[in-house]
Amino acid sequence: MADKKELIAKLQELYPEGKISCSEARGIAAKLGVALGDMGELCDLAGIKIFACELGCF
Repeated sequence: MADKKELIAKLQELYPEGKISCSEARGIAAKLGVALGDMGELCDLAGIKIFACELGCF
């Protein structure tokens, strides 16, 4: 996984409105090579809320 601070900054840049759908989060996690559990943590740290969770991963 890339540097945690860099990933948080990237998420904040991509989602300045502070929210992301579950399907977007899964796609971004795959693109960045981040495990789903780690993606949830990164979004929490970035202040980004995951909505419309489909699988209960977040």
